[in-house]
Amino acid sequence: MDERVKKLSKLLVEYSTEIRPGEKCLIDYEGEETGALVRQLVKDIYAAGGMPFVTSRDSRINREILLNCRKEQIEFMCECRLKEMMGMDAYIAIRGGSNSSELADVPSEKLNMYNRLMDPVLEYRVNKTKWVILRYPNPSMAQLANTSQDAFEDFFFNVCTMDYSKMDRAMDRLVELMEKTDRVHITGPGTDLSFSIKGIPAIKCSGKMNIPDGEVFTAPVRDSVNGRISYNTPSEEQGFTYENIVFEIRDGKIVKAESNNNERINALLDTDEGARYFGEFALGVNPYVMNPMKDTLFDEKISGSFHLTPGMAYEEAPNGNSSSVHWDLVMIQRPEYGGGEIRFDDVLIRKDGLFVLPELECLNPENLK
Repeated sequence: MDERVKKLSKLLVEYSTEIRPGEKCLIDYEGEETGALVRQLVKDIYAAGGMPFVTSRDSRINREILLNCRKEQIEFMCECRLKEMMGMDAYIAIRGGSNSSELADVPSEKLNMYNRLMDPVLEYRVNKTKWVILRYPNPSMAQLANTSQDAFEDFFFNVCTMDYSKMDRAMDRLVELMEKTDRVHITGPGTDLSFSIKGIPAIKCSGKMNIPDGEVFTAPVRDSVNGRISYNTPSEEQGFTYENIVFEIRDGKIVKAESNNNERINALLDTDEGARYFGEFALGVNPYVMNPMKDTLFDEKISGSFHLTPGMAYEEAPNGNSSSVHWDLVMIQRPEYGGGEIRFDDVLIRKDGLFVLPELECLNPENLK
């Protein structure tokens, strides 16, 4: 077996989920290429004294189910999955599907109904288990990254097995600063946005919940967001690639949304009341992730980026917003993407993607590698 797979499995079991004797861990996987990692995870969970459980999914089969699903069917599905999740202490998801656009032709009303009715499973997993989610390298991901399979695998294992404990320590000062901050002001091409993060915890993400990882997140005070934001990173959601997303926000609510498909993006934001409000604000710092590849788990960690997320707020950083939507939309502020500035309480903390305060320079790429 590839030694890199063993190293990744060890990281997921011993660092990300910290499996302890007697704990139950659900491994949820998709894609044939993930098999070697799934098998190694089973071995390592047993070695840690835990109990592995395994489920698989297939987007082509899910598509067939969703095309003609009924409310009572999804409600029963949620009941079954929630029962399973409530028995788990930890959750490891490995996504290696061959077609990331498989759900593109499922009607929005079906996808929105599914997401809304399955929300209790997501909420329990996020708030009540130790969890980590990762993609797995396959030809589809290599295509999204516009590179060869071999080159993408090298990139993948470099970013997924970096020294996350070093990143964890470097994030402490940013957490301290964010938790002392009231007003955030962000400017950039097509963007002039302000909001408050006062009184909401800042949480460091350093390999405990996502692999790859590399962000510090909080949430805006729900009704404090005002201005305009023009995201410069494509985002694939529900099988469709959104581009040129522009929001106008008033008192926390997205009052106007435009993209390459205005009808579709507004239908998504109308899933429920909370979908037009924001549930997360985060700064991305991973030094190995520099360019978007239409995969949220990678793109939200891009060095020099931030994401401002319509939908559900996390329990660790609550702002009162509830939704079945949690859509991480990314803006990169490095010079080659148009630059930009972030100020905390009128003090410049990051310019063109680099931290300028001496105490935060440890989070710039050259210091994290």
